[in-house]
Amino acid sequence: MGSAIIFIDEIDSIGRKRGAGLGGGHDEREQTLNQMLAEMDGFEATEGIVMMAATNRPDILDPALLRPGRFDRQVIVSLPELDDREQILEVHAKAKKMDEDVDLGLLARGTPGMSGADLSNLINEAALIAVRGGDTRVHNTHLEQARDRVLMGQTREATVLNSHERERVAYHESGHALAAALMPNADPLHKVSIIPRGMALGVTMTLPEEDRYLLQKSYVKDELVKMLGGRVAEDIVFGEVSSGAADDLARAD
Repeated sequence: MGSAIIFIDEIDSIGRKRGAGLGGGHDEREQTLNQMLAEMDGFEATEGIVMMAATNRPDILDPALLRPGRFDRQVIVSLPELDDREQILEVHAKAKKMDEDVDLGLLARGTPGMSGADLSNLINEAALIAVRGGDTRVHNTHLEQARDRVLMGQTREATVLNSHERERVAYHESGHALAAALMPNADPLHKVSIIPRGMALGVTMTLPEEDRYLLQKSYVKDELVKMLGGRVAEDIVFGEVSSGAADDLARAD
């Protein structure tokens, strides 16, 4: 065999830890893994054969795969950082007609944790929203709508709240917004909505100014105040809280 690069995508589909199977398909997978390990051991260093593989779950790979002479070098490809996200957005935006009001830097700040594929999908979604609205160019509002749809799901137009529920949701989100605006170390307030979307009846969105890898105590405390602001607002105005604060408590826990 001549020089070659062999790439296996999603190697965890056949390279899971052995011994946990109950027969059937598990036996076939383990036989496949055993044969692949035997073939890898048969390669000579002088043959010029390089084997590469990719996975999102390195923690479930069989240890035998990671021994020296097999997949013994691990390269971690992390999610894009703030500057990287902006550059990725710029690449995908070149293929679309963008209006002058588009601020990709602002959009990048609001997309932490998104992969390159997610960002590409976001730009495409914004273009579709623009076309459906009869616009010939993608505006900042289209990008905002696309991001909200990708992050939180579509608006639930069929969900009709009664006046009391709408009032409660409005006070709840106002509590989040007020806390975000007053807490000096919390992320800056970006927008507030009481339109049901995804699993939420309303949303208060903040916009980090930078990606964080270490969280200071002052930041965590202010973020907790912001998370619980909606619950406190309900208690002050109505004298009791509702199940709408359940997700806030789960996130703060």
